[in-house]
Amino acid sequence: MSAQPGHHAPAPPYAPAPGVPVELLAELRGSDRAQRWVPAFEGEWAAALEESRGTFSLAPLYEVVQIWQARLAPAAEAFLASGKDDSGFADPAEIRGRRG
Repeated sequence: MSAQPGHHAPAPPYAPAPGVPVELLAELRGSDRAQRWVPAFEGEWAAALEESRGTFSLAPLYEVVQIWQARLAPAAEAFLASGKDDSGFADPAEIRGRRG
């Protein structure tokens, strides 16, 4: 008989390639929204970095990358190009706080 675990191991968390944050920042700097988005990304990244240092977890950094990848996705760009209001950013710290 072989022992089988009673449950499946959880899927590994999303882990972007090491250069992705730099690539995102470069893309943001080339965007029409660079004036607003670059400082927003830098602020969210800095906050996530501090949280990561305090928790010894990379999850906050990964979340910032995921959020910004979604904001730069073609569907999001089409939404913004349609003239919709993009001023209501969700605070990643608030999103992380809701999950607990």
